[in-house]
Order: sequence, then structure tokens, then C-alpha cells
Amino acid sequence: MRFLLDEAEKIVCAVLFLGMTAIGFANVVVRYGTNYSLAATEELLTNGFLLLTVFGAAIAARRGEHLSVTLVHDLLPRALRKPLFVLAAALSVLLLALSAWFSWQTLTNQMASGIRSYALGLPAWYYQAAVPFGFALILIRHLQHAWTELRGAQDGGRDA
Repeated sequence: MRFLLDEAEKIVCAVLFLGMTAIGFANVVVRYGTNYSLAATEELLTNGFLLLTVFGAAIAARRGEHLSVTLVHDLLPRALRKPLFVLAAALSVLLLALSAWFSWQTLTNQMASGIRSYALGLPAWYYQAAVPFGFALILIRHLQHAWTELRGAQDGGRDA
């Protein structure tokens, strides 16, 4: 069970990528075999890329591999690096919390309005349902990374 909690976003990304590859391959085979296209594949792949991006960002957050500009951090004296790290982490948490909240609002709006997808006619919220949870997962993984970095700085490890 611990493995599933620690690696949840990797599992989701692997399953999504496998499914997207199969759908894309099926579309290519059908298109070249019959000169017709599976119209629904564009809708499925577009939404799959959205989810892959969100859950991939959670992987990067856990590893601390998000793109960052360290110029200011590197120019500061060591004593000010930790407060800057804490400020950056707090601002990131705020941004991620707002992203989760606004994507939740979008989800509830789509559910209330009954809007449907253009190709398959599915309720649009089916595609949106994982996004708020994805942002919440990114937030959790970002906090885990920040906690690890701060503990490492206190233990005499690398600078925060």
C-alpha cells in the first residue's frame, strides 16, 4: 500500500501513456487502412495530455525538478537562502491551492451546466474530474519536497 501512495502519480502517468499510445496507434491503423479517422481519438488524446501534464508535474514536484531560476538564491548570503526557499515554497503552495480550487469550480460548473464533449457526447466533467485532485497531489508532493529540503538543511545537508 505504501508503494501505491508513494508512486501514485507514476502509475497514473504510465497507464495514461499506455492508453494514449494504444488509442493513437489504433487511429493510425484505421486511417491508413480505411481512409477514415476515428474522430473521438482527438478528444481522448487531448484530455489525456492534460492529465499526463498534471500528474507529470506531481512527479517533478516530488523530486524538486521544476524549472527554477536560482540567480537570486545563489547571490544571497547563506543566512537568507532558507527564508527565500520558504517564501518560494509558500507562494507555490498558494498558487497550487488556487489552481486546485479554480479547477474544482470548473468541474462543478460543468456538472451543473450539463455540457457535453464534442466528439463522444460524454459529460465534459468526466475529463475534468481528475484535474483538481492532480493539483492537490502536486501541492502535497511540493510540500513533501520542501519538508525534505528543509530537514536536510537543518541536518547540515545542502542549502535550502
